[in-house]
Amino acid sequence: MKLVKLIASLGYGSRKDVAQLFRSGRITDADGEVLYADDVVPYETIRVDDEPLDPPPGLTLMMHKPLGVTCSRKDPGRVVYDLLPPRYNVRSPALSTVGRLDRDTSGLLLFTDDGALLHRIISPKAQVTKVYEATLAQDLRGDEGELFASGTLLLEGETTPLAPAALELLGSRHVRLGVNEGRYHQVRRMFAAAGNHVETLQRVSIGALTLDGLPPGEWRALDAAEVALIFAP
Repeated sequence: MKLVKLIASLGYGSRKDVAQLFRSGRITDADGEVLYADDVVPYETIRVDDEPLDPPPGLTLMMHKPLGVTCSRKDPGRVVYDLLPPRYNVRSPALSTVGRLDRDTSGLLLFTDDGALLHRIISPKAQVTKVYEATLAQDLRGDEGELFASGTLLLEGETTPLAPAALELLGSRHVRLGVNEGRYHQVRRMFAAAGNHVETLQRVSIGALTLDGLPPGEWRALDAAEVALIFAP
């Protein structure tokens, strides 16, 4: 791929804008030598304003989604894409969230521009476990673990029972729940079906991938080994 097209696809501007970057000498190699649009150089050596290029297509990010932002591109309030550099919003192929967390749920959120990877993660066949920690409005009554593990729980308005889910008690109103599905507001609706109410909810892991100390509102790119953790038991 020609450099102008490549750099434009990463969101640095239109092809006309990127051509102007070349003419202005703002695109160089790692040694500071000015590059030209028809140069052929290793990706990792390219600099724009002395900064390395953003990761190439095939990008997967993890974010610690904070409360109060939505997993949408268009919303009256703040959206998760506002937390990324503006040019990440115009990359091609586009970055998409892998599933969603609602406005009142925080925690681990993935983005990728790899459609095959996205569908592999969310496919029921992949059996990727998402683990959430929740605080509840009322004390647990004691039978929730059995109910969630039974594979017979029906959510309101649905006709297909939930797959078995694993509940771990952390306190009388504090739990960790692992689910292999991604139904709408699933965790909140599960506890509602058990006569309780979720007050706070955070996704803490996807597969074996965890937030690993990433602060709320921050994000970083994943390497291949970290992407593989998503599918680890």
